Amino acid sequence: MNSNNKDTYNNSESSTTSEVSDAQESHVEISSDLTKQTLTRKMQDIEIQRKEELTEERGTQLGMHYINLLGFPIGPETLAVIPEKFARQYRVICFFKDEAQIRIAALEPQDSGIQKIVSDFQKTFPLSHIEVYIFSEHSFEKAVELYKALPKFKPISKELALDQATLERFQKEITNFDIFQKRLQTGTVSEKLALIIAAAIRAESSDIHIQSEANEGSIRFRIDGVLQIVGTLPKAVVTKLVNRIKSIAGLKINITDVPQDGRVTVELGNEKLDVRVSSLPSAYGESIVMRLLLANIVHLSFQDLGLRGKAFDDLKREIGRPNGMILTTGPTGSGKTTTMYAMLRQLNKPEVKIVTLEDPIEYKLPGITQSQVSYSKNYTFAKGLRAILRQDPDIVMVGEIRDAETAEISVQAALTGHLVLSTIHTNDASGAVPRFLSMGVRPFLLAPALNTIVGQRLVRKICPHCKVPDDTLSEATLETVRSIIADIPESSQTRVDLSNMKFYHGKGCAQCHNGLRGRIGIFEVLIMNENIERVLLSEEVSEYRMKDLAHEYGMITMVQDGLIKALNGITTVAEVFRVVQ
Repeated sequence: MNSNNKDTYNNSESSTTSEVSDAQESHVEISSDLTKQTLTRKMQDIEIQRKEELTEERGTQLGMHYINLLGFPIGPETLAVIPEKFARQYRVICFFKDEAQIRIAALEPQDSGIQKIVSDFQKTFPLSHIEVYIFSEHSFEKAVELYKALPKFKPISKELALDQATLERFQKEITNFDIFQKRLQTGTVSEKLALIIAAAIRAESSDIHIQSEANEGSIRFRIDGVLQIVGTLPKAVVTKLVNRIKSIAGLKINITDVPQDGRVTVELGNEKLDVRVSSLPSAYGESIVMRLLLANIVHLSFQDLGLRGKAFDDLKREIGRPNGMILTTGPTGSGKTTTMYAMLRQLNKPEVKIVTLEDPIEYKLPGITQSQVSYSKNYTFAKGLRAILRQDPDIVMVGEIRDAETAEISVQAALTGHLVLSTIHTNDASGAVPRFLSMGVRPFLLAPALNTIVGQRLVRKICPHCKVPDDTLSEATLETVRSIIADIPESSQTRVDLSNMKFYHGKGCAQCHNGLRGRIGIFEVLIMNENIERVLLSEEVSEYRMKDLAHEYGMITMVQDGLIKALNGITTVAEVFRVVQ
């Protein structure tokens, strides 16, 4: 071997030896790093384990169960029961849920925020047992990361767009309910909902009822106070329709075993229609009722209510008084709210402060301060009324007097310079005074506070397009009518010729519903006076005694007012007797 080859070999050997040495050193460094990482992880694991043990000990001290959620399988629906925002705010996780129980874990189980969550769960899931566990900070941090895997849904608007062109098209198409039923079988769920609302508006319906039965579902409209079946749908389609309504009303779709309430705004071109939505569990699925709060109701004037003659003059005078109490009475759906809103519109002036307390606020009244009670927040009629009286009002409207406390405060307000408008549930005007006394209001306070009591009902009006004389009334019916009208007191300033009575009805046409279209109020207006006050203070007043006093001082009863309207061709005798007797 020559010298050159030898040098080359030596150089190569030297290089190889150096590389081996470097590799060995590198291996030692990697091994050292791995050892450090392993030791660090072990130290971290020991620290985590120590904190878990401390958390478990704390749970024992608090008398609570402990849970480690590391690797615990939590389903998306279970996790989503508590929104991520609240989970992070209160450091709480829902980790188990079935039909019988709900389990949540919290870092601070005794925190007031956790107690609020438990309280809300008890209302939303009344049939479930709710239990709170304690867990560690590390357990929470790992569990809260699971929210990243939840599907992200686009927020659902609570406004249902129904443009003017669509509304007009539907209203032109749907000329009767047979056409509505055929049209209802086509289109998407959203199109069906728009069609139902458009048809309800065209029919001037106050409520839409969607009800599931064993094999199908029915669509019913309440038109002029009477429910009518207007269409049917397969049960599977009704379920989808119910879920769509619940979605836009902000109700929970996955909750079907407890009632829920919500609200939807329907955009009608440049106008908006408020719709109250109520869901109720039933044997064959959820029942949905949608109350259409039509704007034309709030614009009804005092003159258009249907009051006439002495009753109109008396009530107009009474609502102009600076203080006292005016009550409207009647069953649900008798038009009490409409009457009170009409009185408020009559009284609403820039120089007058009007405050209302309602459950709920059905219509917005410009220039009037409106407040809504909330029983979940302990904001009741009584507490709200106390707060209202600190707002320096001239006129106060209380949606309903339901209890002794509200009745007492209302009477005191009427005695201290306020005009108080309210409603109370009795059959007629004569029953209001005994109802107040039964709630414990003292007669010497009630007598000077009470100005007027209005009893009312709503009757359907005869369609003007097909109105004809009614020759079908039996002699027995006519005799009953004569006896009721003959009993009208002379002091009422109303005279009727009993020998020349003519009544009318509607034959039925394309413009109406079975000869009837629209509604009007029938009223009785009881005006308090000194003589009635003296009787109220001197003896125990019954409903019958109040009726005798009201008759003595010229009050026309609801049935008498209704029959006079029938004689004037406004409504029918049958309709009056259906509503009043």
